[in-house]
Amino acid sequence: MKGTFPGSFGKPSLIETHISWVVLSDRFVYKIKKPIQYSFLDFSTIERRKYYCEREIELNRRLTENIYLDVQPIRENTGRFFVGGEAGEIVDYAVRMQKQDRNRQMNILLLNNSVTNDDIGQLAEKIAAFHKNAVIIHQKDFMDVQKKFNDLEEERNYLNQYLNGNSSIIIDHAIDISNKFMERNKELLSSRLKEGFFRDCHGDLHSRNIFLLSSPQPFDCIEFNDDFRQIDVLNEIAFLCMDLDSFGKQDLSELFLSYYNNLFPAMKTNEDRMLFVYYKSYRSNIRAKVNSLRARGAMEGADRMNALSEAGKYLQLMDKYISMLSLPY
Repeated sequence: MKGTFPGSFGKPSLIETHISWVVLSDRFVYKIKKPIQYSFLDFSTIERRKYYCEREIELNRRLTENIYLDVQPIRENTGRFFVGGEAGEIVDYAVRMQKQDRNRQMNILLLNNSVTNDDIGQLAEKIAAFHKNAVIIHQKDFMDVQKKFNDLEEERNYLNQYLNGNSSIIIDHAIDISNKFMERNKELLSSRLKEGFFRDCHGDLHSRNIFLLSSPQPFDCIEFNDDFRQIDVLNEIAFLCMDLDSFGKQDLSELFLSYYNNLFPAMKTNEDRMLFVYYKSYRSNIRAKVNSLRARGAMEGADRMNALSEAGKYLQLMDKYISMLSLPY
């Protein structure tokens, strides 16, 4: 099968994720959703894939400018596939985006020590303003974070086998502290829900999903599951701060938190600060699990070792955060 992608003057490149195919041409990026169904998403029909393409455009335009362009039909005509046009049967849909300079992606800039305090300040302003205006969520199972945290137990034996004997100890300890922390803080979470701190956020806010252009452009928010996106704002920014910590940029992490909290005071008490630390442990927990799953599915030994190394890094980070919660406060 061959395909034609407008804006491509050479051979386009492909990036594959577990839920999408992303085709990079010279001018545009085309994102095609895989025809799959999981417990947390359903792209199983062309109608649903079209709906979530449109939803992706709508939601990401809240935080980006001139990146998310439109939804394009994918047509089949005499054995060839075309994006756009009028001839042929529509067989799928793609989100069309304006291609950006990958060297301005925040994770690349962090590796090059090129993220400045001004960048962090502008990003904090962008996220705080976004959260202030985001839809407030009034009903939410705020204890679902505990259940998702405990899912790491499924990877316990695998990680213990391929990393080291401490992995199971770290995971068991983290789950125990998590359960105690969540039980102890039910009233805090309930009050935060009532006070409007649960909002329709980005849901996947980390450095790889941010371009630092003339103004910061956070992209690729979660469109396929509202529940993953409708969270405590502290949970949202904890992901970014945890990510900055993982790059060894604790100074930038603290700076972002300080800027953000001055603009949108979401952390007012020591209990709120400990909840923020818990959310950072939760986010590192999820990254450890994702990388463990990547390692399981890796075809090449190098890919598996890289994924295991990442899983180990996030386990250590989770252990650091969770140990702070086991102290009296």
